[in-house]
Amino acid sequence: MFKRDLDLEKRWAKLLEGLESSIGKKPKDLNGVLFLIGVQELGQGTRFFSKEEKQDVMHIAICKVLSYAGFYALDFVDQEGWPHWKLLKELPHFDLLEQEKLLKLQVMEYFEKEYQVEL
Repeated sequence: MFKRDLDLEKRWAKLLEGLESSIGKKPKDLNGVLFLIGVQELGQGTRFFSKEEKQDVMHIAICKVLSYAGFYALDFVDQEGWPHWKLLKELPHFDLLEQEKLLKLQVMEYFEKEYQVEL
């Protein structure tokens, strides 16, 4: 593993520990963190989400965190309070590991900028 990857994993572990101390439960993986971000960005509190709504919540989170890298911008919020995003530039064609790395980096940037978390 490269030093940069090791640094990323150390910062990621620190984020997960911080989330565990603030919400009382450690997210299992990247998807768990993205779901938390999506729920937060939706702003409707914790409630039951259908399978389709869970996918939409994940989409909100992915668009939000990738907006920091200029891939998406908020387009509008519909009458039910759901944000809709527009793609500004095409995402690079990465393998799964590179996709996960990009998302982790952007998730950490989200917490640094939105919640002033130092990672």
